[in-house]
Amino acid sequence: MKDLTLILFERIGLLLVIAFVLTRTPGFKKLLDRKFNKGMSIVHAIVFGAFAIASTTTGILIADGTVLNVDFIVLPVEDDQLIVSMSLVAVVIAGLLGGPFVGFGAGLIAGIHLMFLGGVGWLANGFVNPLTGLLAGLTARFFSNERVISPLKALFIGVFPPVLQMQLLLIFYTDALDIVEIVDWIGLPLVLSNSLAIAIFTAMVGIVLKEQENEAAIATKQALTIAEEAIPYLKKDFSGDMAEGIAELLYERLELAAVSVTNNKEVLAYKGIGRHHLIGEPIRSSVAQEAIRTKVMQVTYKKEEVECKEKNCPFQAAIMIPITQGTEHTGLIIFYFRKPEHISPVELTMAEGLGKFISNQLTMLHAEKLKMHMRDTELRNLQAQINPHFLFNTLQLIATLFRENAETARHLTLKLASFMRFNLRLVSKSLVELEKECEHVEAYTSIIQARFMDRLRININKPDDLSNIYIPPSTIQPLVENCINHGLHHKSKGGKIEIDISLEETDVFILVRDNGNGFPEHVLQFAGEQPLSEGKSGGIGIYNVNQRLVSLLGESSKLSIRNLPQGGSEVYFRIPKSHHLERKVIL
Repeated sequence: MKDLTLILFERIGLLLVIAFVLTRTPGFKKLLDRKFNKGMSIVHAIVFGAFAIASTTTGILIADGTVLNVDFIVLPVEDDQLIVSMSLVAVVIAGLLGGPFVGFGAGLIAGIHLMFLGGVGWLANGFVNPLTGLLAGLTARFFSNERVISPLKALFIGVFPPVLQMQLLLIFYTDALDIVEIVDWIGLPLVLSNSLAIAIFTAMVGIVLKEQENEAAIATKQALTIAEEAIPYLKKDFSGDMAEGIAELLYERLELAAVSVTNNKEVLAYKGIGRHHLIGEPIRSSVAQEAIRTKVMQVTYKKEEVECKEKNCPFQAAIMIPITQGTEHTGLIIFYFRKPEHISPVELTMAEGLGKFISNQLTMLHAEKLKMHMRDTELRNLQAQINPHFLFNTLQLIATLFRENAETARHLTLKLASFMRFNLRLVSKSLVELEKECEHVEAYTSIIQARFMDRLRININKPDDLSNIYIPPSTIQPLVENCINHGLHHKSKGGKIEIDISLEETDVFILVRDNGNGFPEHVLQFAGEQPLSEGKSGGIGIYNVNQRLVSLLGESSKLSIRNLPQGGSEVYFRIPKSHHLERKVIL
C-alpha cells in the first residue's frame, strides 16, 4: 500500500502540471466566469474528458496484489489486470466548475475510454465516471454563490468518488474472490490521492481568480487615471489639439506599439513606431470603416486587415475603438500591436472601457457647453432688456430739461445713449473691461441722480487704473438698481449709495452699499441663490448677476450679501485681476 501511495502521489504531480497549463488558457477563464453556452459546454466537456483520458494513461496496472508497470497505459489490458486511474479527479473538477452537463460529458468520455481499455473493473470504471461527474455538478449547485469551491470543501468532496468506485467494484464483481483484498489495498491510497489532487486543483483555481482580480484592479486603476488625465484634452473639442493630447497620453500610459486618433475620414494624431502612418492620411482599413459604420469596437488579428500601404509595416493586429458624441460618430482611437497574441483580455476590456468613457465624457461636455451657452444667452438677453419705465421717465426728464436747462439735457442725452449702447453690446460678449462697466454705471447713476435730485446721492470710488481687468457685463448696475427700487424705495430723502472698487493682491473687490431698509431676514438667506420675484425685496436682478459671476468666474466670485447694523445693506464680490480664458472669449 505504501508503494502504491507513493506512485499515485507521483502521478498527481504530473497531472497537476497539466492542470496548471489548463488554468492558463483563455477558455478556462471563461469557465470560471460561467460565460459559456451549450457549444462552450461541449468544448469544456471534451477538454476535461481529454484531461481524464490523460489521467488514465498515466495510471497504474496491478494484478495479484502487485504493481505491474509504471509506464503509460495506451493499449487494452489483460482480463486479470486492474487499472488504477486518477480520471475521477478531472471528472470531479469538470462537474464542480462546469455543472452537471460538463461533468457528465467529461465522465462519459473518461468512462468510454476505460471500458475500451478493459481489464478487471472495466464496467465499474465505465459507470462511476459519468455518475461522479453528474453528482459533482449537482453538488456545485449548492455552492452557486461561490465562484469556486474552497480547497477544504473540495478535500471533503474528493473523498466520495473513490469510495463510490470501490463500492461499485464490490457490487459488480461479487464472484471475484480477491476483489475484497484489492479494494482494501487500493482504497485508502485512491481516497488520499484523489481528494488531495482535487483540493490542490481548486487552490490553483483560486490563484487564477486572484490573478484575474488583481489584473482587473490594475486595469481599473489605470483606466481611471487615464480618464482623469484625458479630461483637459476632451474639453478642446474633437480637434487636432485634442487628438494629439489623447494619442500621447494613451501611448505613454498603455505602452502600446502605436496609437492613432482619427475623425471620420483621416488621421488626426499618431504616436509610436511605424512613422508611415502619417497625420492627414485617409482611413484605409475596412475594419476601421466597419467600426465607424456600426459604432462597435472591432479587433483584427491579421496583418492584411490593418491595410497599411507599407510592405514592412510592423503591425499585425489592431483594436479599432469608435468614439461617439451623443448619437453622432466622431472618430476612432486605434491601438496597434506587433503580434496578435499581444492583445489580451485586459487590453480588450481596457479599450472598450476607455472608448465608452471618452464617448460619454464628450457627450456630457457637449451637453454642458450647450446648456451653458443657452443660459449665458438667456442671461445676456435678460440683462440687455431696458426697463420701459426707466426709459420713459428718462426721456420725459430730458424733454423737460430742454426747456429749463438745455446743457443738462444734452448731458443726460449722451449718458442715455451710452447706457443704451452698452446694453445692446451685452448679447455679444461674455466679459467686458471693468473700465467700460464703470462707464456704464456712471451713465446710469447720472440719469438716476438727475431724476431724484436731492432725494438720492450716489458716490463711486475707484482706482485710476483698471486696465486688463474683466467682468461680466452689467454686473454692478443691477445692484445699484436694486438699492434704488427696494432698499431706498420708502426713503423720501437722504438716500445714499456707495460703490467702492479696490485693488487687492490678486483680486478686485467690488462693494455696493446703501442706507435703506436692508433685506428682510426671511429673504436674506436666499438672495442671489434663487430667482426671487420683484415683490420680494431683490427681484431677479441679483440672481442673474450671481449666476453670471459663478458661471464665468467660479464660486470664488459669487455675491455676498449682508444687512448693516446701522441700517441698510451691502452686496460685495471679488473678481480676479486677470482671467485669461474668458479674456480670449472676448478678443
